[in-house]
Amino acid sequence: MPTLICDCNKTMPLDPEALGRALDEKLTLHSTLCRREAGAFQQAVKTGADVVVACTQEKRLFGELGQQTEGALSPIRFVNIRETGGWSKDAKSAMPKLAALLAAARLPEPEPVATVTYKSAGRLLLIGPLEEAERFAAVVGDALDVTIFSRGGSGAQERKYPVMGGRIESLTGWLGAFQLAWSQDNPIDLDLCTRCNACVAACPEQAIGLDYQVDLQACKSHRACVKVCDVAGAIDFTREPVAHSDSFDLVLDLRRQPAFLQHAPPQGYFHLPPGQENGPKALDVVIKLRELVGEFEKPKFFAYKQKLCAHSRNEQVGCSACIDICSAEAISSDKSRQQVKVNASLCVGCGACTTVCPTGAMTYSYPRANEQGAKIRTLLSTYEKAGGAAPILLLHSQERGQVLVEELGRAARVGAAEGVPANVIPIAVWHIASIGIEVWLTAVAQGASHVALLATGEEAPQYLDALRLQMEVAQSILEGLGYEGSHFSLLQSRSGADLDQDLRLLARRRGATPKVRARHAVSAEKRTTAELTLDHLFEQAPKQPESIALPAGAPFGSVTVDKDKCTLCMSCVGACPASALQDNQLAPQLRLVEKNCVQCGLCEKTCPEKAITLEPRLLLTPERKQPRVLNEAKPYACIRCGKPFGTLKAIESMLGKLAGHSMFQGAALDRLKMCGDCRVIDIYSSENETRIHDV
Repeated sequence: MPTLICDCNKTMPLDPEALGRALDEKLTLHSTLCRREAGAFQQAVKTGADVVVACTQEKRLFGELGQQTEGALSPIRFVNIRETGGWSKDAKSAMPKLAALLAAARLPEPEPVATVTYKSAGRLLLIGPLEEAERFAAVVGDALDVTIFSRGGSGAQERKYPVMGGRIESLTGWLGAFQLAWSQDNPIDLDLCTRCNACVAACPEQAIGLDYQVDLQACKSHRACVKVCDVAGAIDFTREPVAHSDSFDLVLDLRRQPAFLQHAPPQGYFHLPPGQENGPKALDVVIKLRELVGEFEKPKFFAYKQKLCAHSRNEQVGCSACIDICSAEAISSDKSRQQVKVNASLCVGCGACTTVCPTGAMTYSYPRANEQGAKIRTLLSTYEKAGGAAPILLLHSQERGQVLVEELGRAARVGAAEGVPANVIPIAVWHIASIGIEVWLTAVAQGASHVALLATGEEAPQYLDALRLQMEVAQSILEGLGYEGSHFSLLQSRSGADLDQDLRLLARRRGATPKVRARHAVSAEKRTTAELTLDHLFEQAPKQPESIALPAGAPFGSVTVDKDKCTLCMSCVGACPASALQDNQLAPQLRLVEKNCVQCGLCEKTCPEKAITLEPRLLLTPERKQPRVLNEAKPYACIRCGKPFGTLKAIESMLGKLAGHSMFQGAALDRLKMCGDCRVIDIYSSENETRIHDV
């Protein structure tokens, strides 16, 4: 795979020999690859092999040049080594990082994923004051089919667009599938109204505005408006409210309060409150609205495995982490079916649900966990091969995060900032919340001295809280194992200058790592990855504790059973979604395989005796992977055949509760002491029982 590097008019101190050794490739250093030395690019794209171009600024130019080159067959991949380190203050020592970025660019493209399709015919609903709505309609009306829902104001004399008015009951949906439910509860029918303004002039209370809606609180029932509207017949105070439902593809909401209150509103919905309708955001919204006509696809970002889900058992809700964190309100509970439901049309791909999911029932698909893991492993191994030390991974979003990194790089070029430090490796992800504790710990096991996440203000507040908790859990594990230093941080930079300062401090945060690097791949199964990583960290750990206490909410832990309360009814075993709690078919025992426990709480909520409590911790002894007896009892033998069929405590508890009941006296009470087979035999053999043929 040919790799083309360019020092951008000799503004970067690139070392082609050092980079080539790390990549096992002989590299030629260019200075004007996009101009005078473009021939080297043209020769490379004729080879048919994938070509890596270490420049993103001229991506469009290289693409056009490739199309114009006869015999060009090679796919082209672009990677930024300029703003990410080549222009930094310590660029001369950044060769290991630049080699790592080039190596990651050579990895295969992620496998295709399922897609979600939107279809928009351009039916736009404009909600807001009439004059503002008509102003926006005039801008987009040539490209979109506009309908206005009037919320006060006054309109133009000429009626260019359909206008509705009344009370909005609900607005639901997404791009191409919005549903508006509203009631026509005003005496003036806007379809019949000719805007002659006779009613406005006739109303003695001035209860009718130029939006042609009656303020019923101001109206004193003189009905002068009805008289002057006799010919048009648009005003009727006796009309019952009429319910309507209409479909739209797009919504522009000009009200102060948006229709959707979640942090991530549905795609196709835009909100411009008063004060922003004339600003730069308004121009951006107009451009986007005009583009949203046609058929669109987005990745289906998630995959869901119900059998792993710890949400519900027997209509008892345990884990609801994914529902609580979703900023798009795309996830809902279906506890009757023991699962959650994800609306793929509302999902925005943040991946926070996959990060907080303790079992791995919800996994991220774009890219998949193993693909993201392969990229991180390649970055770290190449960095180390090139002679780098104490690498720090900086995970940032592909949008605002990428902008800040590039802004910082350009500032460093002109001496206004120091730039991205040589040991900080930026990694662009769709969303920083899409990667969680098992990948972070794997990165540390593979040699990362620190993992930082860059939050830029785009994120929902609950995302940051969840990430902090995950970091607290991960840091507790590493500290418990004796790995000194700080390993995780959440940066909250709002500008390139903020990021520059944060990265200067970050570059000195070097946590200890295992002497022997982990080489295992990130698995598609979250718990499998976590187990492999924890085993490696423990094997190489400076300390070998039996257990590590973890914060509440950790996905690892034990279960404590109050033996005085527990009757071994085994309700908890039936509720456990991870097979952590188990019975013993050879003896009345409740057992725990602690490795499987995800601390979902279903056992605690299901237990009728309230005998179970959760204990977040990480057990590190071999016992963690073996069944451990939590409670056991003497078996109770059938008084007729002697076969054990329950526990002594459970039968005694049942007898104590039912002994005073009129249905369980004499022989009936004795049958409670029998196994199921003997109970049936005793009923049919008893001379005192009434039989159906005797009736």
